[in-house]
Amino acid sequence: MTFVRNPIALYCTLLWVGFVCAISFLEAWLKFRAPGVTLPIGLGIGRLVFGALNKVELLFAAAVVIDLLRTRTPVRQWALIVLPVVLLLLQTVWLLPVMDARAELVIQNGPAPASHMHIVYVVFEVLKVGALALFGIHSFVPTHATTPIAPMPVRSGR
Repeated sequence: MTFVRNPIALYCTLLWVGFVCAISFLEAWLKFRAPGVTLPIGLGIGRLVFGALNKVELLFAAAVVIDLLRTRTPVRQWALIVLPVVLLLLQTVWLLPVMDARAELVIQNGPAPASHMHIVYVVFEVLKVGALALFGIHSFVPTHATTPIAPMPVRSGR
């Protein structure tokens, strides 16, 4: 039998993975296949969607960290959540602003220099989803390793 040490962190992690997979791995490229969606329109939609996704991810990350802080969380769990949080922060302060600026150039019909930032973004997303999945798997704790509640007292044989 197993239990979940931090159920809020697990729920938020699973939702976080679902959001990233749905947006980054599905919506991002599908919108360009819709009839009438030009590159500038697709980039405009992408900027809105990925901006919203980033804010939702920041909320999930905060909820996970807060839930971990309120319990005695093993170092292994902290180690597994550090990577996605750091990648998210890098996306927030560096990668998304760079990609937004380039997208704005294309939207305004200006010349946009060649860039590999989308590849970096995809690599970040794959690493983030993998680390979050591992975090989720390691959120389940066998009851023989840790007791979630105080053990019941043993009766004496009298």
